[in-house]
Amino acid sequence: MDEDQDRIYVGSKDHILSLNINNISQEPLSVFWPASTIKVEECKMAGKDPTHGCGNFVRVIQTFNRTHLYVCGSGAFSPVCTYLNRGRRSEDQVFMIDSKCESGKGRCSFNPNVNTVSVMINEELFSGMYIDFMGTDAAIFRSLTKRNAVRTDQHNSKWLSEPMFVDAHVIPDGTDPNDAKVYFFFKEKLTDNNRSTKQIHSMIARICPNDTGGQRSLVNKWTTFLKARLVCSVTDEDGPETHFDELEDVFLLETDNPRTTLVYGIFTTSSSVFKGSAVCVYHLSDIQTVFNGPFAHKEGPNHQLISYQGRIPYPRPGTCPGGAFTPNMRTTKDFPDDVVTFIRNHPLMYNSIYPIHRRPLIVRTGTDYKYTKIAVDRVNAADGRYHVLFLGTGRWSKSCYAIKECPAI
Repeated sequence: MDEDQDRIYVGSKDHILSLNINNISQEPLSVFWPASTIKVEECKMAGKDPTHGCGNFVRVIQTFNRTHLYVCGSGAFSPVCTYLNRGRRSEDQVFMIDSKCESGKGRCSFNPNVNTVSVMINEELFSGMYIDFMGTDAAIFRSLTKRNAVRTDQHNSKWLSEPMFVDAHVIPDGTDPNDAKVYFFFKEKLTDNNRSTKQIHSMIARICPNDTGGQRSLVNKWTTFLKARLVCSVTDEDGPETHFDELEDVFLLETDNPRTTLVYGIFTTSSSVFKGSAVCVYHLSDIQTVFNGPFAHKEGPNHQLISYQGRIPYPRPGTCPGGAFTPNMRTTKDFPDDVVTFIRNHPLMYNSIYPIHRRPLIVRTGTDYKYTKIAVDRVNAADGRYHVLFLGTGRWSKSCYAIKECPAI
């Protein structure tokens, strides 16, 4: 969405479209951006699907500056990125690629069916994707930077365990801009203590954008990476919880005060017996409380997670350098070794994040579709203010709900 120019940019196979917000049926501006013939042939020879894999599926569209977008595509399982000139004003009707393509590795997934999420901050790209051809190395990565590239600890299931990325947002944390965090929303497959089955959990992870990695440990790796479980469940009358495990989409309803931001999430079930969708809404302040709470600790692979009871090093793991709590630390390379070691082994928070009232806002069961997308608007009516929820499904249908705003919301 480009509100400055009243445009919406859409990525598809081999094309990028620019549509007029005020007249969506108007003929769009279009850029044809296919994968190279050589890469398409190599993709086919590797056994990939010629139609749904061996094209350039555009997965990243980010505003780079006043005149250019930064775009990345799967490039027939060989990711590519480039700069796209959108002009300075909408009436210029400019929409064209005006630079050479560069490698998209670490910026876009090879497989177009594997989601890539990204956010651009000060001309630096933060991405959640799979970094290799085989789709085994998941990473949260900072690239397109004049500083060093930084990523999650490689092949460390404590950090990421077969994640499926959903969305990413930069969110302020207090008044100091150095304390802002990039939040990644995803679901991951976690092995239980019996190591026989894998369960899907929805998660939120966050990192500091100014993280440059450790000095001796976690070199070029995040030293501020933390994650917490996101719960959306219904408690039955006899006590047990029915979990909607799979996060499908999120929407941030922002306010003047970042701490009162609401995070709306769509969840579905992974059960083969029970099918359903739910919408849960979370206070950002509750999310931040969990990240400021106890860390999870595990004595061994067959032990249960417990709350860490040992000494917490200073500065508290997950704190951003140069912020309100660390004004004299200008870089993460100044962090003491015990801080870096602690976060490498304790990236998970002990408490889970629960929605407002600890229950879903909307539950839908017994249907042949599931909710997949959400957008929320705040509107005024004669009898008060409402949150209007627009819910998309996987069957070319949609639902709309109006939830009255009250002090509890």
